Amino acid sequence: MKLEYESKYLQIGLKISYYRKLRGLTQEQLAEKVDRTPAFIGQVEAPNICKAISLDTLFDISNALDVPAYKFLLFEDE
Repeated sequence: MKLEYESKYLQIGLKISYYRKLRGLTQEQLAEKVDRTPAFIGQVEAPNICKAISLDTLFDISNALDVPAYKFLLFEDE
């Protein structure tokens, strides 16, 4: 991952956390829906860990949370 994109990945993780909680899901439940481990979801959502994710994973999360994928890609610094 390029260092210049670190803040974008952090924002994506925070949005995933927001929408997951809004849907009433735990990290474990979301992990099961997208065939990932709860530790992976925890790392993606952590505000102090920068974890890159693939578009496939983002689309899986988008589908599981019933949120259009583009909403995860609207960044505050643009």
